Amino acid sequence: MEDLFSADGQATQWMDQAVALTMAYAPKVLLAIITLIVGMWLINRFVSVLDKKLGQKDPTLNKFLCGLIGAVLKVLLLISVASMIGIATTSFIAVIGAAGLAIGLALQGSLANFAGGVLILIFKPFKVGDVIEAQGFLGSVVEIQILYTVVNTFDNRRIVIPNGSLSNASLINMSAYETRRCDMTFGIGYNDDIDKAKAICKRLIEEDERALNDPEPLIVVGGLGDSSVDLTVRAWTKSADLWPFYWDMQEKVKKAFDAEGVSIPFPQRDVHMYKVE
Repeated sequence: MEDLFSADGQATQWMDQAVALTMAYAPKVLLAIITLIVGMWLINRFVSVLDKKLGQKDPTLNKFLCGLIGAVLKVLLLISVASMIGIATTSFIAVIGAAGLAIGLALQGSLANFAGGVLILIFKPFKVGDVIEAQGFLGSVVEIQILYTVVNTFDNRRIVIPNGSLSNASLINMSAYETRRCDMTFGIGYNDDIDKAKAICKRLIEEDERALNDPEPLIVVGGLGDSSVDLTVRAWTKSADLWPFYWDMQEKVKKAFDAEGVSIPFPQRDVHMYKVE
């Protein structure tokens, strides 16, 4: 009987302690949960508004900066919520620091990508909307994120390239300048009139509004091939008009050469057969 009364007394004591702890910490926990939910909503709302504002002024910077600000604010919110519950913030910060060091050692590649993103934003070798060729891919830059740069290729593929690779390797920015030179080569036969072929190319360039007058187009004999005289044609256009101009010129020159009687030779071989007595 004494053991039974002792057990009941212990259970009552534990129940009283549980009620006391619940009464002491329940309001704090409830307030911390509400603060966490409202804080997350406010942070997401703030980052969304900031993204829209920065996107209008600098689309290159907004994704990177918004991601970084959102991560920092969420960490600060978690520290504040922990202090509301009663966790010592100094110990909490120390734990976060230790965890951060361990994670940093484990994710050295990600840290390199983060540093690469910072370098890209500082030195700006390219920006959102530029057409670049890097890491074996050619496409238009869609986003520059904290760790990665997103590129859409012209055949509608989405390529995600680590920022560390972009900042430490060579790349070609095809949108860095407003104008570009279009280089073309057209072969004519050795029996054809070179001046006539050059005049045809010049006329076709002058008739195309996309070709710029300054610098002037260049049309010269670029080489003497095995079966053709190669004309080197160079004309300047706006960067956006380069490839449409190039493709149209290939078709126009072929049709004009056919109409004017200028041949476009192809490799051929003469075979002489001798009868051996």
